Amino acid sequence: MRIALFGGTFDPIHNAHLEIAREAVRQCRLDCVWFIPASRPPHKPGATTAPYEHRYRMVELACAGDARFQASRIEEGEETSYSIGTIERVRALLNPHDELFFLIGADAFADIQTWRRWQDVVAAVEFIVVSRPGGAYEIPRGARVHALEGVSLPVSSSGIRRRLAEGDDSVDVPAPVFAYIREHGLYR
Repeated sequence: MRIALFGGTFDPIHNAHLEIAREAVRQCRLDCVWFIPASRPPHKPGATTAPYEHRYRMVELACAGDARFQASRIEEGEETSYSIGTIERVRALLNPHDELFFLIGADAFADIQTWRRWQDVVAAVEFIVVSRPGGAYEIPRGARVHALEGVSLPVSSSGIRRRLAEGDDSVDVPAPVFAYIREHGLYR
């Protein structure tokens, strides 16, 4: 199996996240993408607006439309969500011959050398880096990188939260996610 881990705050998950995952499946011949909401992201302390359970549920709803997508609770809990811990926990669940990828934006990948045990992260996975046109990043020694080209979607979770707070319901999220946001009064 070829599995990609796609972590983030997903606050909320939006259609660009899903399009990125679909394109990664296509370009890198993946069997599965695990969407992993971060409980406590180390590089964005206090960055989440919605509680973990709401963010996980929205990811679950968004993934329901594609059998290749799976919502994962592997980072649930009170601990800081370090990627190396997640990778090690996932690796323990897989077969030895499974290939593990890490789907990541170029901005986050550019900071990889600031991550906890970054050398171990680089050794443990192949990266699928979502690049913006004209965006450049350094590839650390030993990193195996696949550039995900052709995905340029100007959507952000922070922009969606802002628009929802302003009463603008024309946001780029899957319909079940939008219904969930409304039902639970999120981002108002």
